[in-house]
Amino acid sequence: MDWGDALSVPGSLPGFTIHCVPALHFSSRGIYDRSMTLWYGHVIECQERLTYFAGDTAFGTHFAQIREKFGSPLLALLPIGAYEPRWFMWRVHMAPDEAVRAHQMLGAKTSIAIHHGTFQLADEGIGTPKRQLIACAQRESFLVLNSGQFAETP
Repeated sequence: MDWGDALSVPGSLPGFTIHCVPALHFSSRGIYDRSMTLWYGHVIECQERLTYFAGDTAFGTHFAQIREKFGSPLLALLPIGAYEPRWFMWRVHMAPDEAVRAHQMLGAKTSIAIHHGTFQLADEGIGTPKRQLIACAQRESFLVLNSGQFAETP
C-alpha cells in the first residue's frame, strides 16, 4: 500500500477499511535500499469508528493531517520509546512528551503507548519512557500498559 491507499477486506464486517497514512521514519532492509519505500501507519475504520496505529514514527504535522482527513480516533496506538539521543533519534522516534502532543493533535479519546519497555533499543533506560509519559500525561487519556496487560475501552 502507499500513503492514501485504502483496502476494504472482502467478507469482513461492513465498513471495515484499512487506510495507509504517513509516518516519519526511514526504511531499509539491505545495504542499498535506504528510504526506497514508505514508512506508514494505519487508520482502521470499522462501523464508523476509527482506530489509529501510528507504527514507528517521529513527531510531525501528519497527526493533524490524519485528524483533518478522518476525524478523531476512538483509540490511538502511539510509540513512546527509543528516543535518546535526541540529536539523532528525533527524525525517527517520538519522545513521551511528543506522544502526548500527538494524542492532543489527533483528538483521540484514548491512546495506548507502544514501542517501549520490551527491549533496550536506545540510550534511555528501559523503564524511562513509561515514567516520563506518566509524568507528562497526568490529565490525558493515555494508557501505559505492562507487557501482556490489556485494557478495554468503551
